[in-house]
Amino acid sequence: MYKSFLIDLDGTLYRGEELIQDAPSFLAWLRDEGFSFAILTNNSTRTPQQVAEKLLRMGFYVTAEEIFTSSLATAEYLKTKHAGKRIYPIGEEGLIEALQKAGYSLVDGENPQDVEVVVSGLDREVTYEKLARGALAIRAGAAFIATNGDKALPTERGFLPGAGSLAGLLSITTGVDPTVVGKPSKIIVEMALNRFGFKQKESLIIGDNLHTDILAGKNGGLDTLLLFTGVTTQEEAETSTIRPTYSFSSLTEVRQWLMRKG
Repeated sequence: MYKSFLIDLDGTLYRGEELIQDAPSFLAWLRDEGFSFAILTNNSTRTPQQVAEKLLRMGFYVTAEEIFTSSLATAEYLKTKHAGKRIYPIGEEGLIEALQKAGYSLVDGENPQDVEVVVSGLDREVTYEKLARGALAIRAGAAFIATNGDKALPTERGFLPGAGSLAGLLSITTGVDPTVVGKPSKIIVEMALNRFGFKQKESLIIGDNLHTDILAGKNGGLDTLLLFTGVTTQEEAETSTIRPTYSFSSLTEVRQWLMRKG
């Protein structure tokens, strides 16, 4: 029986500004039943506090301390591999704040030689110049880190370009593949288990994307549960070589399944 859950955000609890209707009651039920859970999101644009505030507005009760973003994971990862180095970030407030709070020196990338690490996340105000500076720095020898590999972001408008799309552009331009910290990497999964004190064999990862959520769980040694509420359709799952441990159409079905398991 699972005692703790790592739960995705975009496409699992909401799609952009569109609430997935049974999601708030599912999290409330987990809390009432004494299960532990944490939000594990590839979204690098918001701070944990901003994520918690959005969830509160949508009817959830989740604290900032229960949220682990790819930006936080990236800042932690940099401490182990690139401590004290000058960083050129491509991203929004969530990434900038995480790097600043971790004590990194952020540079504007105007001089490629000043950049020791390029960190690429989702940036919805990205410009050609921002990408050009990142590419020139990578070509000059800077390490290349991506917060996550999401190529598409589920929203109420449909699927929009994700952080992985921007990292992919830099990779194609430079011929250098980034180190990916967020899902599907096991890096973020191992960090989350450690941060929240969850045991690997007692934890289940829940998400809507085979290529990020489910693959991350597999890479991190966790059982996985795929929801057909976001990126991956049932038809795609049936033909994919990536196989989740379980799959369901809704969180209501997941709750009923967990109740049957006792």
